Amino acid sequence: MSASHLATPKVDSTKERVVSDPKDLRRCTNCVMPETQDAIQFCENDVCITCKSIKAKHELIDWKKKEDQFLQILDKYRNKGDYDCIIPFSGGKDTTFTAYILKEKYGLRPLLVCFDHHMLRPKLLEYREQTFKRLGVDYLGFKPDWHVVKKMMRIALERKGDILWYQHNGIFAYPMQVAVKYNIPLLIWGETTAEYCAGYYNYEEFEDGGEQEIDEGNFDKMVNHGIRAEDMLGMINEHPLFKDDPVTMRDMSPYRYPKRKDLRGIDCRSICLGTYIPWDVKKHSAIIREKLGWEGDEVEGVPPQYYYEKIEDMMQGIQDYLKFIKRGYGRMSHLASIDIRNGRLIREEGIKLVEEWEGKRPCSLDVFLKWMDMSEEEFYEIACRHAVSPWKHDPSKTKRGKKLWDQDLWVVE
Repeated sequence: MSASHLATPKVDSTKERVVSDPKDLRRCTNCVMPETQDAIQFCENDVCITCKSIKAKHELIDWKKKEDQFLQILDKYRNKGDYDCIIPFSGGKDTTFTAYILKEKYGLRPLLVCFDHHMLRPKLLEYREQTFKRLGVDYLGFKPDWHVVKKMMRIALERKGDILWYQHNGIFAYPMQVAVKYNIPLLIWGETTAEYCAGYYNYEEFEDGGEQEIDEGNFDKMVNHGIRAEDMLGMINEHPLFKDDPVTMRDMSPYRYPKRKDLRGIDCRSICLGTYIPWDVKKHSAIIREKLGWEGDEVEGVPPQYYYEKIEDMMQGIQDYLKFIKRGYGRMSHLASIDIRNGRLIREEGIKLVEEWEGKRPCSLDVFLKWMDMSEEEFYEIACRHAVSPWKHDPSKTKRGKKLWDQDLWVVE
């Protein structure tokens, strides 16, 4: 199928557009990201702002100067306590590369901190243990109350069409809490959001000396979807399914961002490594594969050549499918666009991958529905409420995807 099938459709401005075929969505003329992506902006010649940002990353930024800035930050925090920094860690490609490069190249003594959200897959757990031993690092993990987690997944599905609110919040808030508790003021995350969606931050800002701090403003803008822990508490206790089994603010504590005064009290900095070194997921995945034996895994809706992508989470296939239901695109559009921007794929090839891999109903949905005690009809009724105009999903046209090799190993409670 040629690129013309995903060209910008002609729009009759006198009628409200309703699009039920992904081919009819307006897309960037350089990559394949559609008009329904969160915070997307189309620039000159209908090129999206993220493509424009990545061009700046390759052509405008003085990466030697950025790394010098990074070294100055490290000098300020190195050898000031038991640990030089915290690395928020899952064991996926980005956090594993971050741990490897900070330990081996920059000589830091990090504490790896993991919000273990109950969804980590078997092979990921194996790679994670291997990374700890081969790198020689200290690790701190936390696993939240499963009963509360299930309630939050239900609420987040209904309110935002996103089952993983609790993960987004916990993954970002918990390491910040650890920083305050153990007086470790420097946190170093992996890539910046400019790498994938420049509607909030972009590399042109970094060229002028800007950077993306993972602070409270970032947390509220990009992580919690406008729902703070206090809001989630009320939503759970007001829900008819949970009113006889309420939660308390103590149950919500892992999802609360620390108070500003507490962060200021330790002179906290929370930064992205991708602000200071050029991020390249394929190169980084190859490095950790060679140095640490990190192998990747299969993921629903993702072809084998992207073996490194989002291998952590049992529910990743559902999360990506929810995006398709809401916005008419999934992870393949994201991956193809990254490769197009980096000169590894032409747009026509990306379009073929999108058409082949996106929109399939994941087999992992069976697991989620059992967890939630929910029918598939109810799931679609809730998810389709969150469709972003002009997209309208038609569940009757959905094909079933392939079952992952490890799904039968997941505990269903």
